[in-house]
Amino acid sequence: MLPPQQLAQPDRQAAANSLSEAELAESSETISRIAEAFSDRVVGQRRLGESLLVGLICGGHVLLESVPGLAKTTAAETIAAAVDGSFNRIQCTPDLLPSDIIGSQIYDARDGEFRTQLGPVHANIVLLDEINRSSAKTQSAMLESMQERQTTIGGVEYPLPKPFMVIATQNPIEQEGTYVLAEAQLDRFMLKDVLDYPTPAEEAEVLRRIDEGRFASEPKPVATLDDVQRLQELVKRVYIDPAITEYIVSITYVTRHIEQYLPPELARLLEVGVSPRAAIALSAGARALALIEGSAQVLPEHVRSIAPRVLRHRLVLSYEAAATGVTADHYVDAVLGAIRTP
Repeated sequence: MLPPQQLAQPDRQAAANSLSEAELAESSETISRIAEAFSDRVVGQRRLGESLLVGLICGGHVLLESVPGLAKTTAAETIAAAVDGSFNRIQCTPDLLPSDIIGSQIYDARDGEFRTQLGPVHANIVLLDEINRSSAKTQSAMLESMQERQTTIGGVEYPLPKPFMVIATQNPIEQEGTYVLAEAQLDRFMLKDVLDYPTPAEEAEVLRRIDEGRFASEPKPVATLDDVQRLQELVKRVYIDPAITEYIVSITYVTRHIEQYLPPELARLLEVGVSPRAAIALSAGARALALIEGSAQVLPEHVRSIAPRVLRHRLVLSYEAAATGVTADHYVDAVLGAIRTP
């Protein structure tokens, strides 16, 4: 059993400030347009589209893991185009420097002064392709951008555009010349999604659309950046009951005291549980999922659906776990099974 907790009283003010039917209809219409634009360009990958929408609505960053060729770049470009946002792609390599990402000062010999050239991170949506190929120094250069929403060049702070989202990819099957992301860097990503191969029917649909020339034209905007910022304001008012909040806190608590809830042979393979940042991401992600589904209230199903994507990259497993084939998803399933659903 979890330690006794004082259940909060229902927040009547939060309930009274919840979304109206008109606001819910407004958000649903905007989300529907973006989702349709995504499905027009990306075949299948429904969960990927959902994860990117959650990140966009919450202002969070998304880490994608898959083998090459599963439409990660296309997905990022499509989301950026759908909301009429600026998009930059950064191909990470071992010799990539921090200044190649955030920008630098360049000496102008004509007037004898330095001028600032902003780097590609200054865009609404930034794709860091194969982030684990960049060095630790370059990876750390993204920390300020992702957390503080600004860069510092020559002692001057430059705010990033709003909204701002980083989508990073990594290839799990190729480890030569790669640098494992540090826990501090991983914790900056709100979600981590693991992509799988398309079904035969989806792969056939990709070929059919190529033959029809459906991918030849540039995607057109179906929403604006103001629409995205409006969604980011509305999602904060999706009602979350105190019982759901306790459920979220219970999930994070169990990961930190796993030996009390799982068999010893499984518990010993988990070295570190999740930080409070995971609880924040669970709450925000569940709210976003509720909004995407047209609900003004978070349900337990929303928490359970977003939990693997929030927790899998924050759990630190031992080397023995990797050797025996135990993954973070095994622990997420076990933790959710150990807690009573409200």
